[in-house]
Amino acid sequence: MRTLSMAVFKQQKVEDFYENGEELGSGQFAIVKRCKEKSTGVEYAAKFIKKRQSRASRRGVRREEIEREVNILQQLQHPNIISLHDVYENRTDVVLILELVSGGELFDFLAQKESLSEEEATEFLKQILDGVHYLHSKKIAHFDLKPENIMLLDKNVPLPRIKIIDFGLAHKIEDGVEFKNIFGTPEFVAPEIVNYEPLGLPADMWSIGVITYILLSGASPFLGESKQETMANISAVSYEFDEEFFSSTSELAKSFIRQLLTKDTRKRLTIEGALNHPWIKLHRTHPHSVFLWFLFLKNHEHVEDTNLVQWQSGPCQLKTKRLKEYTIHSHCSIPPNNTYVNFERFARVMEDISVIDSGLEEVAQKRESLQEDVEALLSIYNEKETWYKEESSSVGQGLSRLRYEFRKAEARRKDLQEDIKATEASLDVISSRYLERQAQLSRLSEELNTELRWLQELMSSLNGEGENGGRCSTPDLNNQVNKALKEMLSRTCGEESHCSSQTDNTESFF
Repeated sequence: MRTLSMAVFKQQKVEDFYENGEELGSGQFAIVKRCKEKSTGVEYAAKFIKKRQSRASRRGVRREEIEREVNILQQLQHPNIISLHDVYENRTDVVLILELVSGGELFDFLAQKESLSEEEATEFLKQILDGVHYLHSKKIAHFDLKPENIMLLDKNVPLPRIKIIDFGLAHKIEDGVEFKNIFGTPEFVAPEIVNYEPLGLPADMWSIGVITYILLSGASPFLGESKQETMANISAVSYEFDEEFFSSTSELAKSFIRQLLTKDTRKRLTIEGALNHPWIKLHRTHPHSVFLWFLFLKNHEHVEDTNLVQWQSGPCQLKTKRLKEYTIHSHCSIPPNNTYVNFERFARVMEDISVIDSGLEEVAQKRESLQEDVEALLSIYNEKETWYKEESSSVGQGLSRLRYEFRKAEARRKDLQEDIKATEASLDVISSRYLERQAQLSRLSEELNTELRWLQELMSSLNGEGENGGRCSTPDLNNQVNKALKEMLSRTCGEESHCSSQTDNTESFF
């Protein structure tokens, strides 16, 4: 096999180097044709893979998936695995120039036989296991092992060589890197694929178990009426060794199948365990075959003696009628093989469900945290509510007292307003009277001033006569005048104090 640069495809026209021949097979996005290299005359198989033109498109295969298949094939060089010779690319296709595998499918070859012994079956299974062992030693999982992908290099030889083909779903398994996907052919996929769990090399071992079951019986262990029923049977590991199909099958063969069709990947046979299983290693020509058989019987007490008799009398001959019917039915009812049709939408849905599940887990955790917070808040609220009720009762009582005091103050305010109104009315009356008295006082003051001026004039005239004639003395005259004034004031002012005060002033005046 030529060494190719990773993900670098030749851009020349493939027709310039190879002559295309008949079509050998086709799928939804791939066509395989026989071709001949012009420079050497060697025949190959040209696999034309339609490229996806845009990310939004559902037509064709994504370039990264084609690159992954090419990169894996570049690492492989084994007698039981198809080899890659060259890679070309044009605007619409990537063309893989592969080793020509012209012997057809293994199951078609075996179905043409009248009968099949377990020893013959194990010879072919041993080749399959050798090829898978090589893959697994490189940490590569095929993920699409099924009868259509188990081919014969040339069927016209005594012991045809097995070739494992179609690495469109193969992945390199990296330690510590979780890988999940929904792909493969439903009839042959492992429970971890159906349940969208982490995937690894054990998925291939489950598929080998299904292939072995069909090879020995012509019946499919999990195939249902619909894809959903098939997946449900796989998830539940719902199968049995029907006596109608396995009446001539040895317990060693059944043990081999049971240990492969195990849901727990940790308990499932590894490729090394399968190669070392007594049924694979046990042949009549094996020098320790009798010892291996009795060792198996010792560890499986439920095995009937008839199996030992069968083994001692010669290899079990399995009728291939049902295997023939299975191959005819599978070719008629199953669409052409297409390794790239891998439940893309279902895978995306499962990824979304996984994201939703993780989101729901976070929501659940946050809900628990919120529930605790809510309970704490409720406890605080209840305490606060009790405190508020007590405070409300106390405040209510205080408000009642305030309302009572307010009503009393309001009544007093009304009384005061009435008193103010009465006082204002009294003041109006007093003011009116005051004005009247002031007017009277003004008049009296004018009259008094008039009388005083008269008296002054009179006194002046009397003083002049006394000096001239000497008839009366001044003191006697003053007394008489004062007496006369008092009488006059008494008549004029009555009992008013203001007039009395004015009289005192007049007396002092004299």
